[in-house]
Amino acid sequence: MIFLRTCLLILSLALFLPGGQVSAQTAGAESSSDVVSTDQAVSVTGQASDADIAARITGILDATGWYEDISVKVEDGIVFIDGTAEATKDVDWARNLAAKTDGVVAVVNRLEITALEGLTLQPAVRELRKVIKKTVQVLPLLVIGIVIITLAYYVSRGIAAGMRRLFRTRIESPFLRDIAARAVAFPVFLTGVYVVLQICGLTQLALSLLGGAGVVGIVVGFAFRDIAENFLASLLLSLRRPFSRGHFISVAGHQGVVHSMNTRSTILVSSEGNHIQIPNATIYKSDIENFSASPQRQGTVDVGIGYDASISEVQDVVLSELGQIDAVLSDPEPTVLADALGSSTVNMKIRYWFDGHQISAVKLQSVVIRRVKRALMEAGISMPDDAREIIFPEGVPIAGASEGSVSEPAPSRPPSEEPRNTASDTDLANEVGDLQEQLDTAVEGGKADDLLDK
Repeated sequence: MIFLRTCLLILSLALFLPGGQVSAQTAGAESSSDVVSTDQAVSVTGQASDADIAARITGILDATGWYEDISVKVEDGIVFIDGTAEATKDVDWARNLAAKTDGVVAVVNRLEITALEGLTLQPAVRELRKVIKKTVQVLPLLVIGIVIITLAYYVSRGIAAGMRRLFRTRIESPFLRDIAARAVAFPVFLTGVYVVLQICGLTQLALSLLGGAGVVGIVVGFAFRDIAENFLASLLLSLRRPFSRGHFISVAGHQGVVHSMNTRSTILVSSEGNHIQIPNATIYKSDIENFSASPQRQGTVDVGIGYDASISEVQDVVLSELGQIDAVLSDPEPTVLADALGSSTVNMKIRYWFDGHQISAVKLQSVVIRRVKRALMEAGISMPDDAREIIFPEGVPIAGASEGSVSEPAPSRPPSEEPRNTASDTDLANEVGDLQEQLDTAVEGGKADDLLDK
């Protein structure tokens, strides 16, 4: 309705343009104020009666718009002209006009020149009369224009509603359905506007406005290029749907849970609970890694064993331990492979699968590392540290036997027995549950503007 009221206001202003834009296009541009006299006589249809002469002269004087309160009377061929004019040349022009009319034997010119000296309201009164006269002239056109524009508006709305129902089975996103329906209905409304302008004689004005709008559109397009780019990117993202609300993704160097998406940006909630707004154009042009698209995710853990350890024994111990962790899936099966030979260790790579919709990758990795370490230590498999070379620039003093006995080293702390299961093993929920409060917080208009809910 706001758009309809705006169009009606523009139509009203166009119809009341000063100088009469309607008549300017239908009757041609008005001549200048210079008086043009001709020697041609003004003929009167049929026999020149006094009434015909008066009507003819009155019509011509009214058409010029130079006179106020004009009154023309004819008695026995004598013309009496009363009224006011703004200049002497207008008075002379009226006298000459009457003298050239058929059947006129004499002219009594009683036109008065309006005095504009000092403060006077006469110019304002004249302009007010012109406005009132113009209003009466354009009132029928205004009524017709309002009716046509209102009809076009409601017809376009009906077509848009029908297109939404038609596209419901073809376009999944309601946002895209609305855009497509409006694209079909808008030309119908433009047709109604064109008909109104054609009836009112404002087609030339409309073409001028369209030309100006084209130039302005180019300037605005350059000025708001980023906004338009983000809007188009939001349309494409809504069409392709690379992620949904609640998915854990990585894009443009950021990781987080998808909160919402509007026509400008996509909001992520990081693992720290912060809101990250990324422009849609950046997301569309970047690589998107969606960790929640498939429920099965793979985790990896690297561990180094000594060269004296048996690789096959390590594989059996680790696979047996992974089978006792409920969060680790048995299908696909976990794998334990020799990855590389290091300076002091044989590097093993452990791969396992879990349900990414329910289990947190970080929490499960911590459990796997702790349980694998405990199992390897219980099996007596060494996990030596990387070889290091220690340099003493000033040397190391060595005490001889004659210098006394060397102090005995302090007794080492006995290794503590690590439990197999801890409280952290049961709390492996993913980040979505931890960030639910932040996900429920409205950002930039709330769910009404969220394209992921449409």
